[in-house]
Amino acid sequence: MTKKQLPFERLEAAVGYTFKDKEILKKALTHSSYSNECRSKGVTAECNERLEFLGDSVLSIAVSRYLFDKYADRQEGDLTKIRAAVVCEKALSKYARDISLGSYIFLGHGEDMNRGRERASILADAFEALLAAIYIDSGRDMASVETFLMPYVTAEIDAVGSYGAFLDYKTSLQQIVQQVEGEKLEYVLIAEHGPDHDKLFEVEARLNSNVIGRGKARSKREAEQLAAKEALSLFGEKN
Repeated sequence: MTKKQLPFERLEAAVGYTFKDKEILKKALTHSSYSNECRSKGVTAECNERLEFLGDSVLSIAVSRYLFDKYADRQEGDLTKIRAAVVCEKALSKYARDISLGSYIFLGHGEDMNRGRERASILADAFEALLAAIYIDSGRDMASVETFLMPYVTAEIDAVGSYGAFLDYKTSLQQIVQQVEGEKLEYVLIAEHGPDHDKLFEVEARLNSNVIGRGKARSKREAEQLAAKEALSLFGEKN
């Protein structure tokens, strides 16, 4: 155990789940570099790659079920975009850092020295393996996984502002407009309200100088998206 590695009890407290089988937890935290290092010494230590494989599916099912129930008005393409945003490597490594998962991972010496505990890919893989370990240890109980996982997923959605922020309304509008040659689509900032630290931006979407949508938000980018969203309704697009 390296100096940086913490006892399992602290991880279980952070996760909110106590493992009956500590070996499956250890396996979930065993990186291939450690497994290979052990093998060279004649010691068997199975790495977390198989658990990572299962955890990827467990993660997808849990998030998909939540999105399906939460956003009953969204189509498959929109739900896919939202899911991709909250289960990507960047998001998973963020969840892992929130519970200091890197401090519990078994790494080979070289990987440890090269700051492997901070590497996004290693953290994301270990997080998926941890989900699989909870799933198996709990007797294939998805509720145990979701109790731990979903607060991180919902917080990630909220951090973006709203689920609509995952949807690129500007691109959808542009695809419609460009079907007619010579059409000019632009976004114009028409007003700013409030102090610098708490501004509200108003943007108009204009097609050939005609206003087709308006949006207000705390950032120009989101205001443009909302203006595009409103404009899409003029073209009969549901959003």
